[in-house]
Amino acid sequence: MNLKQMVGIEASKYVKDGMIVGLGTGSTAYYMIEELGRRVKEENLQIVGVPTSIASKKQAEGLGIPVKTIDEVPYVDLTIDGADEIDPDFGGIKGGGAALLFEKIVATYSKKVIWIVDQSKMVPTLGKFPLPIEVIPYGHQQVLKQFSDLGWQPSLRKNAAGEIVVTDCGHYIIDLHLEKIDDTHKLAKQLDTIVGVVEHGLFLDMVHTVIIGTPEGVKTIHAN
Repeated sequence: MNLKQMVGIEASKYVKDGMIVGLGTGSTAYYMIEELGRRVKEENLQIVGVPTSIASKKQAEGLGIPVKTIDEVPYVDLTIDGADEIDPDFGGIKGGGAALLFEKIVATYSKKVIWIVDQSKMVPTLGKFPLPIEVIPYGHQQVLKQFSDLGWQPSLRKNAAGEIVVTDCGHYIIDLHLEKIDDTHKLAKQLDTIVGVVEHGLFLDMVHTVIIGTPEGVKTIHAN
């Protein structure tokens, strides 16, 4: 069993009968959804999933997990999702899989958020992983120029074929190659003021529990 599978299975233990569960996106969340599907089938677990991407929705439906959108539920009991980086203050960067907008919306309306990662994602400061910014296509070149003028080393995300990556909402992603973010809250506020930016990948003051896969086994840490 690999580390991602290990933490995915561990996180699914937090899911109880009757819960509305936010289903994250990405390679680690994949295993969590697989395990929930197994529990629905074998243990008759009764849950409603709120997927954070089209990919997670298709996976959940294929496993027999009933799904609803965030607008069809009153709230979410628990969201389980991956992260690209996590700092000692439980701040994170997400959006490597281009699903940050749905992920942040679902996390915002969740009573509890668990992140599942392998040990390599735990870092002293955020920023080595490029910070994803979701922007609307119209005017994105102007936003790119603005980011460039600010010294943020922006690049428009493209796939292996050289085509612009389009999110589930029809937006583009600009990745900022910052190397190190000295003040995450200040940067988040600044990004919130830039016209054309829909959402950014800084997830601050949101997560309650982090489950980390290490070679020695699973380690669970809780935010204060």
